Amino acid sequence: MATWNSRGLRGSTLEEFINLTNEKYAEHGLALIQKVPTPITPVKIDKGSRHITLAYFEQKSTVDYIGAVQGIPVCFDAKECHTDTFPLQNIHPHQVRFMEQFEGQGGVSFLLVFYSHRNEFYYLRCRKMLEFWNRAKEGGRKSFRYEELEPEFFISSKGGILVPYLDLMQRDLDQRG
Repeated sequence: MATWNSRGLRGSTLEEFINLTNEKYAEHGLALIQKVPTPITPVKIDKGSRHITLAYFEQKSTVDYIGAVQGIPVCFDAKECHTDTFPLQNIHPHQVRFMEQFEGQGGVSFLLVFYSHRNEFYYLRCRKMLEFWNRAKEGGRKSFRYEELEPEFFISSKGGILVPYLDLMQRDLDQRG
């Protein structure tokens, strides 16, 4: 059973950037994307402040975000990487299955990867993620390197939007033909 300690997960910068981006997209009527809450069961509650100090996850979460962009179903997960090598163990099999099934239903799924040591965001298409995933399943590398990424899917901030992933989503859709 996985446990959660509130001191360990206080405010993720990546999550905050994505949430602010999603708010901007919603304000401009471009997209409606919501953070998927992770269901937890409290174990310890500080009686004075009534804050949860220890809890366990009730079930495996699918992805971090889900919603729609101009009528297109969208789901994605946010991942942070501190080196140029991203371990595939940071992506869980149930997430890969969900994203594959989501795409099978006509949706778009992807990972937003933040390379914190480079201060760079990357849009990892589901198709590309599956290439890395299947390579590992067939006995290959259990990670992917920064150099293996498609240069045209790096994200640049623009117009006050911190993680403008919609342009890359459009590029992803265009490449599907």
